[in-house]
Amino acid sequence: MGSKTVMMNAKTSETAEEHGKPPLGIQSDTAFSEASKRLTGRDLCSISDLTVQEMAAVMELAHAVKNHPEDFRHALDARQMVMFFEKASLRTRLTFEAGINTLGGNALFVDQTQSPLGERESLPDMAHNVERWMSIMVLRTYSHDTITEMAACSRIPVINALSDLEHPCQAIADFFTLEERFGSAQGLHFTYVGDGNNVCHSLMLTAAQLGAHCSVASPKGFAPKLEIIHKAIEIAEQTGGSITLVHDPIKAVTGADAVYTDVCTSMGFEHEATKRAPIFKPYQVNEALMAHAQPDAVFMHCLPAHRNAEVTDAVLDGPQSIVFDQAENRMHAQKAILLMLLGGAKRISNSRSRGVQPRKRTT
Repeated sequence: MGSKTVMMNAKTSETAEEHGKPPLGIQSDTAFSEASKRLTGRDLCSISDLTVQEMAAVMELAHAVKNHPEDFRHALDARQMVMFFEKASLRTRLTFEAGINTLGGNALFVDQTQSPLGERESLPDMAHNVERWMSIMVLRTYSHDTITEMAACSRIPVINALSDLEHPCQAIADFFTLEERFGSAQGLHFTYVGDGNNVCHSLMLTAAQLGAHCSVASPKGFAPKLEIIHKAIEIAEQTGGSITLVHDPIKAVTGADAVYTDVCTSMGFEHEATKRAPIFKPYQVNEALMAHAQPDAVFMHCLPAHRNAEVTDAVLDGPQSIVFDQAENRMHAQKAILLMLLGGAKRISNSRSRGVQPRKRTT
């Protein structure tokens, strides 16, 4: 197993602060207002749909809705959200439903697991019907093209709740969780170990937008898509973050503040499970691998986990694990997304701590 670095943003091996850049984030009420206005009525198909400032605004709003839920209880009164899911779901479905309900809106669920979207009725026809009744549409699909086509045809916002290319809501919740733990993601050493899949793609893009240093360790042939790598590096050049790809998990994890993994075989690739198992065995996150991270490092997983496959019980249930904090925060992050896209956002000045400096990267 080689340790060659495949791609990185060499310009930003130091923190943004050391380059004379101020901490990232929303610095004024005006900046927050402008970002929220731009997001109203928009779609969220990809993390790259958001600018750096818009991501910062979503993050700040997520802190606000978690810390001050009473201020948003009627923000989306009478708004209707429909969810079309081609894939099974626990966290995504329940957190979206609970989220909009606690904002004053209503959720309707349509099970598409036995009938893929576009099979019974064309996507444009579906979109033109749904936009007459609903305020927002949430899609969980196999093909990313299904989401982008529905978004292109619909006059209401469309949210990607998972596709074969990205899982933006998961990544936003995960970095929101890291902000709760560390104060800021800027300068954070974030490591992903495993398949360069949809979750990995969104995590890379989010890390770049928040100025984190993201390392990805994956087996040969299972790296993230080049288009995502290039986009993440482009964003990181603006924020002082960096993207590093290696094959050696120990190299990637060394000095990490957060270590993240996902299943080796995502939904839709079950037929490859037997083939993938031995390839990914060296990438298991266990106590020996975690020992290379920082002493206060956290372990993360989007769940569901295949216990003692990609992660051991000792790590998943151990003191460094924050997987259930991540799961809880799916609801708060998605409430922020719904508020932004439906025009219900507002800034609460004490929603999160101020003056948190970027973390210095350890080498």
